[in-house]
Amino acid sequence: MGFRLYQLEPHGPFRSPFLLLLLLVSCLIILGAIPSWAAEAPDILYLNELIGRAEAMHLAEEREWHVLLHYRRTLFGGTESMQDDPGFFLSPEGKTNPQAELAATLSNFFSDELVGRSKQPAQCAFVARYYWLNEKLRFDAARLTPQPCERFTRWYDEFNAAAITIIFPSGFMNNPSSMFGHTFLRVDGKEQTPQTRILAYTINYAAQLPADAGVEYAIKGIFGAYPGYFSTIPYYLKVQEYRDIDNRDIWEYRLNLTAPQVRRLLMHTWELGNAYFDYFFFGENCAYHILSLLEAAEPSVHLLDRFPVYTIPIDTVRLVRESGLVGEVVSRPSRSTLVRRKRASMSADERVWFDRLIRNPADLQSEGFRTLQQDRQAFVLETASDYLLQHSAVGGEEGLPFREKNRTILRARSELKVTPRDLPIQPYVKQPDLGHGTSRIGIGAGWRNHRAFEEANIRAAYHNLLDPEPGFTPDAQIEIMSLSLRHYHDQSQARVERFSPINIVSLAPMDSLSQLPSWKVNVGMQTIRHNGCTLCSNGVANVGLGAAAETALFKREVYFAFAEAEANYSRAYEERHRVGGGGTVGLLVDATDRWKLMLSGSYLRYALGDKSDDIRWYAGSRYTLSQNWALRVEYNHRDRDNDLVFSVQAFF
Repeated sequence: MGFRLYQLEPHGPFRSPFLLLLLLVSCLIILGAIPSWAAEAPDILYLNELIGRAEAMHLAEEREWHVLLHYRRTLFGGTESMQDDPGFFLSPEGKTNPQAELAATLSNFFSDELVGRSKQPAQCAFVARYYWLNEKLRFDAARLTPQPCERFTRWYDEFNAAAITIIFPSGFMNNPSSMFGHTFLRVDGKEQTPQTRILAYTINYAAQLPADAGVEYAIKGIFGAYPGYFSTIPYYLKVQEYRDIDNRDIWEYRLNLTAPQVRRLLMHTWELGNAYFDYFFFGENCAYHILSLLEAAEPSVHLLDRFPVYTIPIDTVRLVRESGLVGEVVSRPSRSTLVRRKRASMSADERVWFDRLIRNPADLQSEGFRTLQQDRQAFVLETASDYLLQHSAVGGEEGLPFREKNRTILRARSELKVTPRDLPIQPYVKQPDLGHGTSRIGIGAGWRNHRAFEEANIRAAYHNLLDPEPGFTPDAQIEIMSLSLRHYHDQSQARVERFSPINIVSLAPMDSLSQLPSWKVNVGMQTIRHNGCTLCSNGVANVGLGAAAETALFKREVYFAFAEAEANYSRAYEERHRVGGGGTVGLLVDATDRWKLMLSGSYLRYALGDKSDDIRWYAGSRYTLSQNWALRVEYNHRDRDNDLVFSVQAFF
């Protein structure tokens, strides 16, 4: 069968040249539309083919897809993404329907339409999705044209990434949002050395807070009322914030990630750059979402599954190390640690000059200072500069006098053409991931006013003054959701002996370098003996402000004193409540590396409600068996009520 060519003779209306020309132009317009229509038809066919292949391969059920979309199983067996930004999804059902989101993603890959908050074509807005789906489905570039994605390429190339490092600044007791520490990532460049990595960029996740956020932060942060965003910030700015201003030691855990894993992590970070999660202080916090990036780098590791309820930063670092992802570990001591370690290494005469110079740099001209050897002069001047930098980092008018003093110190240092002996500096807090687990369970037995009992106790988090100290901030206590149950031999059932949702103590020893106050907060309940009631529940709200001092008569001792106020509520009181105040003095002793003691005495007078008073004594001792096991004995005396308990405690 062949094609026959016919010749048209112009007749009728076609005899008019004008009408013939009009007809030809119309044909060209129609024919010009054919390539556009013809180009779209194969796209639809190919899209349907890709969706069909994806369904046959069950890609929407694979872990990689769930990791990229942050899907989690719900309590009722469904699926829901933790991502809360609607712009992160390409399907209206994407938050809860992995299959619908996968089909919508493939469909949008064929379009130049700008999507997401970053306003880019889907291939560029969601590069990790495109990379993974292309790996699985092997896109035909002739039928699905790859986008150049110049914005992503510039951003990615700027990192010149060779490795990823987890950064953990230790806890900061004077900031509620930082008490448990913080984690973020550093992207180490291929040409960077350990000395120049301070110039690298970081990947940080944090809540976006209003400028006037105060007490409301604690409440809204618990219930996810703030959005949390990822950001890339130069590392030296984070070092200045944590090491110099907050005086927090920084620990760097360099990860054993391959080049493809590093690329996948950065691609997913790009996808999250303009999307937000609801920020939860105890759950979906900085540490939790940093783990989600590590799962994107290597989906075979199940990190988030270990934190179904709450996430403590150091627990995530410990888990990553146990998963075999951590290589080298490096510490970056705080400015305060640098000053204290250097000052401790000085002779008595050098310490005198150091203390004089930070108060009045004019003493540089003193003949006595000039009698020091030049390398020791340089060492004293450098330490003085570290101290002044620590206090000038606050900025504004408050730091101006320290900055002016530091300029004088630095000018004098520049005149000395010597280099002092290098002094290795170790943080006071030992490697945090080698400390005990932050949750604790214990069993014990004892006597209360000659009544024998057995006790079981559990604590969700985090650390007690008598707990083994390695890995935790010295002289600091944060206990969250602590519960003790007791069974007395003369009773048929167990009862709640103590419950405390929050109990915080910060002992900050004062010296010539620091005059920070000590403070404490305790809210909860305990059983008391009062007015004939032998085991009455007693609500407690206690706050205190005080001071502490440190000595080294044996190994290390911390003396402390608090002025405090307390309110109680119990049916044991005639008016059901009492409010008063008083004070506490005590001693915390590191007898050996494994043995710790604590003694305290309190007197409180209640002037409102049930007018009464309390005299309390406490003695406690802990002996460490291993990293996560300890023995403890505690004695409490309170208003003719005596309590002695022996317990063994396990941390996890």
